[in-house]
Amino acid sequence: MANISEPYVIHYPQIVAVADESGKHVELIEFFDCVGGAMWSKHHYAQSPVVKDVRCIGATMRYLLEPKTVDLSLEGSRFPAGISSCELDSNEIVITYIGMGGGGVGAAACRSDARGVLRDRSDPAGGGKVAGATIWLPRKQRILIGVDDTDTPSEGATWTLVHNIARAVEDDSSTYLSHTIVQLFPVPYRTKNCVGLVAEFATSDPDGLIDRFHQLLKKYTLSEKTGMAVYFGFSPSAQLYAFGRAVKRGEVRPETLAALKDEKLRIVMNGRGITGAVGALPFFTRYEEALELCCGEN
Repeated sequence: MANISEPYVIHYPQIVAVADESGKHVELIEFFDCVGGAMWSKHHYAQSPVVKDVRCIGATMRYLLEPKTVDLSLEGSRFPAGISSCELDSNEIVITYIGMGGGGVGAAACRSDARGVLRDRSDPAGGGKVAGATIWLPRKQRILIGVDDTDTPSEGATWTLVHNIARAVEDDSSTYLSHTIVQLFPVPYRTKNCVGLVAEFATSDPDGLIDRFHQLLKKYTLSEKTGMAVYFGFSPSAQLYAFGRAVKRGEVRPETLAALKDEKLRIVMNGRGITGAVGALPFFTRYEEALELCCGEN
């Protein structure tokens, strides 16, 4: 019979956090191994005043946090665990969890040694005890990389290439968070399906990440018309979202992109696919809207 070294601990594989420039908004991203535990946390942690929103994206749970510290009035079954504090400075983001019983185990034992945690402070947990834990994470920023037009009518697929490059460029400074296929308006010169791609990263080395991604994209693209765009920002602007909707609704002329003035947007490869690359950016993790096929004005 096999032995279980830690029968009452489930380790979170990785935890990362991104913040906006102002420090007023933080997204805590927990990669989970146990979906039941993650969903339990989602349900209860959402009651904390620190948590403004929570959503599940693939194998990650994402908590949108307001930096502040609160006292949580925990109550068994109704509100047994939560996030009680989010603090940050220029280098680190500090998260404090608290819970009772099994919720205390999740707060103190399960998250403290996740990859990405710089250091931690934890209470003894288990049984009926109330336990807490504080973890320190590197402060990272969100980077979105949009790509379009890497294949030809005879070979290639942009969605697979972007995923494989995103995996290849990960390192201790940059974490690959999500991959979103964005259905664009089916223009006559499309390869077949007319989709753009956006890959999302949390990074403390944006220039290094972008350079590595660019070099691999140049190496492996099969097209001379590849577009690559980068967005430096916590959330895409309303102007960029409007541009993305236009690219989904119909053919957008190059001068429309040229008129898009957004200081957080950088054009890296300016082939014909740049319209789709930029248009894909605002739809990261918005999967239903991203895959919507629009005809005309809808």
